[in-house]
This record gives sequence, structure tokens and C-alpha cells, in this order.
Amino acid sequence: MRVGKKGAIYLPRRIMRDLGVKPGDQVIVRVTGGNKLLLEFVPDPLTLALRSRKWCRTSVEEFERESEEEQNDLYNE
Repeated sequence: MRVGKKGAIYLPRRIMRDLGVKPGDQVIVRVTGGNKLLLEFVPDPLTLALRSRKWCRTSVEEFERESEEEQNDLYNE
């Protein structure tokens, strides 16, 4: 891999596929050990919710009702 003129570093497709990284994903960059670069990919909330273990069940209607109740509590008081 090489660094581009504007500092861009492009990951090989195989690495992106193996990590489940897509163009536009957020990344945290840290310098460690003086000359090492650590990339930590941060999934968006929807992807994180879809990939994580489910711990409750709800219907769309129940979710919408609870969301409306919370919004009413926040904005109508």
C-alpha cells in the first residue's frame, strides 16, 4: 500500500471484505508505538443494531407507539 498525494490510504478490497467495511464507513485513527497506525472502524447505529444479538421482541406498532409517547413526554411538557 502507498500513501497518496493528499494522504489517502486505500485498503485492499480483500481486507475491506474481511472486516465488513464499506466505503463511507466511519473510522477512528490512532498513532501507537511512535510509528504504528491503528484503524478502528465504527459501525453506524443501524448496522450495529442489525448485527447485534437480539434481547427482546417488539412489533413495529409497539415501537411506534412507544416512540410517540416518548416524543410527547419530551416536547409537550
